[in-house]
Amino acid sequence: MAILEEASAWLHARGIDQWPRTFTPAALEQSIARTETWLALVDGTISGTATLTWSDPLWDDLGGQAGYVHRLATRRTTPGLGATVLAWAADVTRRFGRRSLRLDCVATNTALCAYYEKSGFERRGDKLSGDTVVSRFELDLS
Repeated sequence: MAILEEASAWLHARGIDQWPRTFTPAALEQSIARTETWLALVDGTISGTATLTWSDPLWDDLGGQAGYVHRLATRRTTPGLGATVLAWAADVTRRFGRRSLRLDCVATNTALCAYYEKSGFERRGDKLSGDTVVSRFELDLS
């Protein structure tokens, strides 16, 4: 929770409305119970988190066998950890026989969109989610 709170505060301080200002335990309980939420340790310290799922309604129009990354966050003190977590998620997804890894972010978060593209993800279009336009990205694992 602390890592998500730190990341959310950092985003909001920069005017990026990617996540809620606070995360409640209830928001994470189901993904934790399903063993979808993971922690990344650096030198024995919890330094990142990500949730990896096998479905996402934001992608229903594209179908396909994929893994979906949600709530990826790392501490600012661990540069490069995000790329390591994405590589881990791609490896797990591949081992489960899925052919792509997908994720999304608010379309106005141009720095994160550029980061995903630099990381090898291809933009798969924007979609309205509630009142927010979300950019979707996919990494081909075949």
